[in-house]
Amino acid sequence: MRPSLERGDRALVRVSAALASREVPALRNALNEAAVWARGDEIEEVLVQSYLFLGFPAALNALALWRECSGRPPPRASGDDPRGWPEKGEAVCRKIYGDQYSALRRNIATFHPDMDRWMVAEGYGKVLGREGLDLGVRELCIVALLSVHDVPVQLYSHVRGCLRLGWPPEVVQAALDIADEFMSKDARRRSREVSRRVFGRITNAGGSNPIPDRNE
Repeated sequence: MRPSLERGDRALVRVSAALASREVPALRNALNEAAVWARGDEIEEVLVQSYLFLGFPAALNALALWRECSGRPPPRASGDDPRGWPEKGEAVCRKIYGDQYSALRRNIATFHPDMDRWMVAEGYGKVLGREGLDLGVRELCIVALLSVHDVPVQLYSHVRGCLRLGWPPEVVQAALDIADEFMSKDARRRSREVSRRVFGRITNAGGSNPIPDRNE
């Protein structure tokens, strides 16, 4: 993984955070900025994957706005085979969750077994396993989205996922910092709590230093 965020990656993270804010002017500005620094297919992947977390209406409205801002026609359908989604999903999910993969599956299955199956096949196989965007950049975009969406349990898992995919804590924190402008004060506080917990575990395990506390 790269030791820092490139300009295009930062723009993609900002799009994801702005989308979670549900503020159309903010998303329009983020899309226009991203069009300068990132590839169009990468931007579209950020918007498509958002349906997993924000729902179809938010993703469809964002894609409509992107068509308006960019003038780009829709791409061709991927044509991927749904029969391969479960196997691909397992592989992608294991990369993100590492040794917590089996515990995750058991935990989700206690909520509902179909949700466990859908999470792997639909979430990680069909969507996050798509071509067009590096998995590590996908995870940074997800972290920004979840922090704005204010869901600390899921944010915790995906912050850890970013570290497992090789991003240093400083880069993960940079993605969270980009999302700051779109967050409420309470969401920002919870986001900082999550990052401190995750990075603190690294320090306690003898890893790299955590991100220092800053004025809230």
